[in-house]
Amino acid sequence: MSELLATAGDDAGVRGAGWRFDNSYAKLPEILFARQSPVPVREPRLIRINRALAARLGLDAQALMSEAGAAIFAGNAVPEGAEPIAQAYAGHQFGHFTLLGDGRAILLGEIVTPDGARFDIQLKGSGQTPFSRRGDGRAALGPVMREYIVSEAMARLGIPTTRSLAIATTGEPVYRETVLPGAVLTRVAASHIRVGTFEYAAVRGDMTALKALADHVIARHYPELLGEAEPYLRLFDAVMERQAALVARWMAVGFIHGVMNTDNMSIAGETIDYGPCAFMDAYHHATVFSSIDYQGRYAYANQPAIAQWNLARFAETLLPLINEDRQKAAARAQAALATFPARFKLAWVGGMKAKLGLVAEDPEDLMLIQSWLKLMEDHGADFTNSFRALADAVEEGQGEARLSQAIPDAAALSGWLARWRARLKRDWDAPAKAAAVIRASNPAYIARNHRVEAAIRAGVESGDFTLMDRLVAVLSKPFEDQPEHSAYAEPPSEAERVRETFCGT
Repeated sequence: MSELLATAGDDAGVRGAGWRFDNSYAKLPEILFARQSPVPVREPRLIRINRALAARLGLDAQALMSEAGAAIFAGNAVPEGAEPIAQAYAGHQFGHFTLLGDGRAILLGEIVTPDGARFDIQLKGSGQTPFSRRGDGRAALGPVMREYIVSEAMARLGIPTTRSLAIATTGEPVYRETVLPGAVLTRVAASHIRVGTFEYAAVRGDMTALKALADHVIARHYPELLGEAEPYLRLFDAVMERQAALVARWMAVGFIHGVMNTDNMSIAGETIDYGPCAFMDAYHHATVFSSIDYQGRYAYANQPAIAQWNLARFAETLLPLINEDRQKAAARAQAALATFPARFKLAWVGGMKAKLGLVAEDPEDLMLIQSWLKLMEDHGADFTNSFRALADAVEEGQGEARLSQAIPDAAALSGWLARWRARLKRDWDAPAKAAAVIRASNPAYIARNHRVEAAIRAGVESGDFTLMDRLVAVLSKPFEDQPEHSAYAEPPSEAERVRETFCGT
């Protein structure tokens, strides 16, 4: 351990911050991780701390807003009770298998909240590890800000996600295409176990580690499976159910993950790794933002199929645990995997019906959803605003003006609205009730790409984080009308439009 690396327990203020570590992952076979401390930085400076999240974790944000707190969040000090490790994992990246691991992240450990919940605390951008593969192990401020903003926006939308506890700058440059200020993100997750974690154990042929990992995941994330006759097949089924629901929720808000590699699929069912992610403005099913997704593998509409492909890789790792006879295991896993499309469709249709204010079952609902999406796509209508505007269009003669700006085909729009309103009447005895459901299911505010980029530019170029603070505040209440912040609901002008997003590594 470097002489610059201290134990933060030496500082009374941080000792009283509420860290309660209990590190179960570090007790697994050491093939799954490497013990590694963060690499200290020159000038640790705490830029932002997420007070609401700190409170959820049982931490005292005020105690952490100190030099000792900055030292922890930048990687210069380790809080008392932590056991820093870099996790090993593999991954299919754009379909190609690679051995990976935490090349620029350190899991400090797991903290247990006062109500008994368990969360990983990870530093992202904390220096080289045994898995860095010639990388510098660092993160630039821009991508750190992006993950902070977008992950918190997702949390406020009610979508399962990793979250961001703090941003610290390092006082050191990071060399990418240009020289950029360095930063460290403190990320919080139910765990950082991925499909790729299982792939790593499987490709190493270590059945002891594979079984220990699966048992750990069951105990930690799926305790209802303890004592099941076929726990590993049931584990696959449970992960598949969470992923179907998660991707359906992404689709419902126009979110594009951008890099759905198997190492970016969380076994806990959370959204993880906000690299070239983005929210759509104008709706098109083939929308791609990621600068490295040349073939559109991870385009908006491809996300359900990619989730199923990733789950197939997960199933392959579990075959030795499902049944000693590989053919029998494969047959069981394939039968389970074949249910994914129906599970996803059920979750997606349910989400889209809520966005249209529909409740009861009706065989025509799918056609109504699909015809609305086609109307939006044919005219390049804004995804978020078009759905939100339906709340004002529930009653005859209301809201058409706003919608007609997005969908100028008057005959097609009026025809669809008539069918939709007739359908709503079968569910609701009062238009106001339908409108309330629509508003509760359709955000007025999303983390629009041009707003995120403007906040990042101000922070990186000028050290000005006021745009970020304002954006995060608006996104903290996405379903509420905020007249004073109505500009944040507007789509970008042509000059503001963001066409590409980047990984930042």
